[in-house]
Amino acid sequence: MKILIIVAHPDDEVLGCGGSMATWVDQGHNVRVLFMSDGVSLRTAAPDYPITSAELVQQRKDAAKRAASRLGARLPDFLDFPDNQLDSVPLLKIIKAVEPVIESFHPDLVVTHHNNDLNIDHQITQKAVVTACRPQPGLSVKRILACEVPSSTEWQDPGSGPYFTPNWYVDISEHLETKLSALTEYSDELREWPHSRSIDAVRHLARWRGATVGRPAAEAFMLIRNID
Repeated sequence: MKILIIVAHPDDEVLGCGGSMATWVDQGHNVRVLFMSDGVSLRTAAPDYPITSAELVQQRKDAAKRAASRLGARLPDFLDFPDNQLDSVPLLKIIKAVEPVIESFHPDLVVTHHNNDLNIDHQITQKAVVTACRPQPGLSVKRILACEVPSSTEWQDPGSGPYFTPNWYVDISEHLETKLSALTEYSDELREWPHSRSIDAVRHLARWRGATVGRPAAEAFMLIRNID
């Protein structure tokens, strides 16, 4: 099976489905990641930031490559849209950037964000992915899943749209430590407990998602579409 992870920023893939990625690779599937933005370049707008935007972006891309290697996935691809400013780009332009990747890779499964994440880049990525995967004749995509990304998915306003209510789980009991190891490549993004983007919180979430389905550890998803 070919599996394509399409997320907004490097670290979203590990937070949202790193354990599943390692599990799928272990099962013999072909796993590829596509990032919409670098996730860091906007930070260098501060006048006292210690390094240039280009240096910071390269550091993040290198971290993404190392994380992919730890998970066993192919080296990731980057579309280089502006960081945390996807709402400044016409949606059609984003869709047109995603479509060729889907057409060339022919994924069976696509994983992306939940449509009501707090982060605007996550929301727009999800909308672009679902549009690019509209079920036309000949589309390879049989299943689309939305993952949860700590410090975005759980921070959504429940009155602003549908809440993340998982109905699809992947047992990552054998690969939880692999996920956490890959996450350490994004050390600049990690926070101390009890922040939801801490190693302890990510571990606890995996244990809780596992416990809800009778497994030692799991990652939870919402099924967007499934074609049998």
